[in-house]
Amino acid sequence: MRLRTLPIFFAFFVMGFVDAVGTLVGFAKNEYQLSGFMAGLLPFFGFIAFALFSVPGGVLMDKKGKKFLMLLSLAIVLVGEALPAMTTGYVMLVAAIFLIGVGMTLLQVAGNPIMRDVSEEGRFARNLTFAQFIKGLGSIAGPAVAIALVARGLPWNSIFSVFGVVVAITLAGVAFLRVEEKRGDDKPPASIASSFALLGHPYVFMMILGLFLYVGAEVGVNSWIATFLNQKFQFDLGSLATGGIAFFFVALSIGRLIGSAVLNFMSARQFLVVTAILSVLGTLGIMLGSKEVAVASIFLTGLGFGNVFPLVFSILIDKMPERSAELSGLLCMAIAGGAVMPLVMGAVNDAFGSITAAMAVPFVSSLYIFFLGLRAAREAKA
Repeated sequence: MRLRTLPIFFAFFVMGFVDAVGTLVGFAKNEYQLSGFMAGLLPFFGFIAFALFSVPGGVLMDKKGKKFLMLLSLAIVLVGEALPAMTTGYVMLVAAIFLIGVGMTLLQVAGNPIMRDVSEEGRFARNLTFAQFIKGLGSIAGPAVAIALVARGLPWNSIFSVFGVVVAITLAGVAFLRVEEKRGDDKPPASIASSFALLGHPYVFMMILGLFLYVGAEVGVNSWIATFLNQKFQFDLGSLATGGIAFFFVALSIGRLIGSAVLNFMSARQFLVVTAILSVLGTLGIMLGSKEVAVASIFLTGLGFGNVFPLVFSILIDKMPERSAELSGLLCMAIAGGAVMPLVMGAVNDAFGSITAAMAVPFVSSLYIFFLGLRAAREAKA
């Protein structure tokens, strides 16, 4: 592994911090006496940034370069982390989270394709998968740090200062990074129109849709698994059921770590089929299995889900490297599926009066990823 990949891995660790927003919602709700809707706006503003800024970020990256966009994104995150330290209040907290969401969006747009530039030949998929594992550690660290600070008697919003220090260190590391960016010199400059025009390419559309469904399925399982265990198997919602969420996140991290090793000897297209099979079996087991099978299937689903994002991302970028800026913007925009699919699951639950029916949504999404993997594998053979 090249030394110059380290600042990029640090950037992925920073990306995971955004998952601390879910932990902060409860603290903010009590601090500012918020309604459920007002508290729910906090994660909403983090998600909506992906829908609004991913494609423009890809266009800017095409004009200015990946390193430039990474520096800009980290600077925006740093400003967002600094706002709650300077003043308090709900409006300022919303502004801070929105800025952090914008910065994280641009960081994803730049961070995923720049990994290709700093990786050894043929190591892009492996390094991107390992980077997702590092991101998972950031996701775990965010809420853990918030809880630890409060336990020590510090104010809950002091987490922004801690994160700010880590972001500043990462910003300095990226600033000194030397990277030769792979660019398509024979293509016209990227634009928002040229980015969306790529959706007219059937293969690109299928991959973007696959990523949209995958992110939605992952967030959907994470959002509904505690309710599922409680309603179907009478798990205690305050302890055992919510423990299923942690179980799922641990499985995601383990799956990504295993994936970074497997990709040393298996192609990304082949591994996408394998990981999709695990996802299909896992989501099916959650829906139809006994209590013991359902719990084991949560872990199996996490193992399968853990590698879908980097595999789809690397397969598509490797197919059209000269359009990496536009594709990266579209792929990151697909992360907005995390805001849509949980709502679809809720609508299915209401329509059928069954939490099991709601869990069919991530199962169908996993089936789509499986057929997408088969299509990619066949194309590689051709």
